[in-house]
Amino acid sequence: MSGLFMEDDIQKQLGIDDYERALDVIGLESDDSDSSSVIHNNIDIADDNDMDLMLPSPVGGSGSAVTAEVRPRINVGTIGHIDHGKTTLTAAITKVLEKDGRAKYMKYADIDRAPEEKARGITINACHIGYSTTTRDFAHTDCPGHIDYIKNMIVGTSQMDAAVLVVAATDGTMPQTHEHLMLAKQIGLKNIIVYINKVDLVDDQTVELVQIETVELLQHLGFESSKVPIVIGSALCALENKDPEIGEQSIRKLLDALDHIPLPERKRSGPFVMPVEKVITVAGRGTVLIGTISEGTLNRSDPAVIQGYGQEFKTIVSSIRMFENFIDKAEAGDNVGLLVRGIKKEVVRRGMYVSHQNAGVTQHDAVQAHIYVRTKAEGGRTKPITNKYIQTMYMDTWDLASCIMLPSGLNLVMPGESIETDIILRTPMVVRKGQQFFIREGKNTTVSGVVTKLLPPTEVMLSGFNRLRQATVAIESNAQVVQKKKFEKLAKETKRKVSKHKK
Repeated sequence: MSGLFMEDDIQKQLGIDDYERALDVIGLESDDSDSSSVIHNNIDIADDNDMDLMLPSPVGGSGSAVTAEVRPRINVGTIGHIDHGKTTLTAAITKVLEKDGRAKYMKYADIDRAPEEKARGITINACHIGYSTTTRDFAHTDCPGHIDYIKNMIVGTSQMDAAVLVVAATDGTMPQTHEHLMLAKQIGLKNIIVYINKVDLVDDQTVELVQIETVELLQHLGFESSKVPIVIGSALCALENKDPEIGEQSIRKLLDALDHIPLPERKRSGPFVMPVEKVITVAGRGTVLIGTISEGTLNRSDPAVIQGYGQEFKTIVSSIRMFENFIDKAEAGDNVGLLVRGIKKEVVRRGMYVSHQNAGVTQHDAVQAHIYVRTKAEGGRTKPITNKYIQTMYMDTWDLASCIMLPSGLNLVMPGESIETDIILRTPMVVRKGQQFFIREGKNTTVSGVVTKLLPPTEVMLSGFNRLRQATVAIESNAQVVQKKKFEKLAKETKRKVSKHKK
């Protein structure tokens, strides 16, 4: 099946499957954010047994092909500061709903399942959990709270229709509480539910103060706090069947609030498009792409194309899996795993898109956009941005180095100002007109914007950005490699003899 896709010549010559690593080997500069994306992409690749953990059934699931019941499907998730109890709350939800026969109980260790997560006791990768209430089906994303994994949190939040902000009553609002809420606002997430956790460890006055503090933060970031439900409880009490009033009953109040989230509008008609969030291998089956369908409808056995990072692979969707069931059709809003034919795991990575051939999904390394430079009060900059401002752009599930090319005659843009400008990307990426994005500098979001026009391939070449450095690595033949090894061996032997002679 290798004829179904085209591999990059440089990657084939170097024998390196990862596009970014291939760029680094041939001498292209890589900033810290791009380097970390390679590491972070490797962490995201799950093992062969992860398919069941990624899309668990809310009611048990037979694993056979079924026709999905027509029920509203909502994508929700937990956000908030590290150690405030997001994963514990997620586990508590599944435990309470298991009593109703509407979820499969997932222990804390099952959710934080990666070796790195278990070793450090923190969530690194966003994890999807499935469960149901009496009226709706939910795909729940447990997002990492640690600042080192903010990119994973962005990916998780970008798929949500609503978020549960978890705030520990023992700490109140903390740095990642603020940042997660701010990112949710920037992504366009309007539906927020607050769960004040660990109330069993503090007095009533402290709980009230934390509640006031959280409402003030919501107002400060532009949320309508009067429309944000606040639930007070203890996820751990719910897990351990203690103090039902703040334990199980608080979880049921939270679920009731989730049941009253306004139903999102879905673009179900037209070609199918899905940003890839994870890539895993299922033993004996093949490569599975996991993500949330952004628009359109997909049928089993449909031909599809995978695009991103300047690459394109044609394939066929052999099967569709959702909530541990194989289904014949999936549509916008569904969180699914797609088994794709003839595609190796190593050639697909998070940030790519899988779509119908006629979906109008194309790759570009230059766009025109309307951007806004965020002020310090908005979590942005105190200083203006200048021409050729290079930082990491985030859009859907991908992040990539970008360069803002200010219009001729304009040398800087002050915080609080907005302009129409061109942006070039390090490598061609799937971009669509009307897509929102933001640009981050270190730990701060400095620019937010929307794509207004797709531009032809850029002719701007910047050394260390989208052009190779002066000194490039020549591709060696096998004979050259053998000769090089002989030379290195001879050099070591000579050095050893010289050292021995000196003694």
